[in-house]
Amino acid sequence: MQINFTKLSGAGNDFIVIDNRSRALQLTGHQINALCRRRTGIGADGLILMEPSARFDFSMQYYNADGLPGSMCGNGGRCAAYFAYASGVPSAEKGRYSFEANGNRYDAAIIGPELVRLHMLDPEDFRDGLPVEGGLCHYVNTGSPHAVIYTSPGELDSLDVYTEGCTVRHRKDLFPEGTNVNFLEITSPDSLSVRTFERGVEDETLACGTGAVAAALMSYRLGKVTSPTVKVKVRSGDILEVAFSENLKTVTLCGPAKIIYQGTVELP
Repeated sequence: MQINFTKLSGAGNDFIVIDNRSRALQLTGHQINALCRRRTGIGADGLILMEPSARFDFSMQYYNADGLPGSMCGNGGRCAAYFAYASGVPSAEKGRYSFEANGNRYDAAIIGPELVRLHMLDPEDFRDGLPVEGGLCHYVNTGSPHAVIYTSPGELDSLDVYTEGCTVRHRKDLFPEGTNVNFLEITSPDSLSVRTFERGVEDETLACGTGAVAAALMSYRLGKVTSPTVKVKVRSGDILEVAFSENLKTVTLCGPAKIIYQGTVELP
């Protein structure tokens, strides 16, 4: 069986996006994993099925590269909105979309060429000073679970994110369901750099939207940045902008989202 797909990148986070509003396609976890596998498949950090919604413009079904359903993906949500815009999916207002993911409503706007702003959920479950190998970490859920670890100046670029991230990700005593792991360096009162080990990909990715949100919120909460609008440089070199109110609500994630290519693949 052949299926049509579109490959998109959200600041380096890459996704296979498939229009499944007809609900004709039923993918198994094995098939999703095979499609996302690099070198032998299309290759992606995750797969998104755009499906119909009774309440909103569409529903986003997100799967991690391992083939399992994922929690919210911020860059994936931005890419889904851009895909809807580029594909002519109807909405009440051109360039603005409301969609559901994991039972929650998200609102997105195309605010420039290949530039998408997404309203995120309010953060939950802030935790500080959790003991991990080599020091302490912090934790917050921004739609997905995230550990936050601060690095010394100049350390981030040479850090072994895979090894250290994998260790913290599997700390079942602290994170029974696992966690994403973000390593941060503060670069100014309103900017930081972050590298992320993503659960479900089980490796470092070039960007993570909910991770950028976690990094910005935690840094403001701890007084490490002083502006409620934070520029977050990710591994790809792109900049994501995270904005929020002083009480850490009304969170938005803004950054690039673009179509890389379109194609047809034989379903494994």
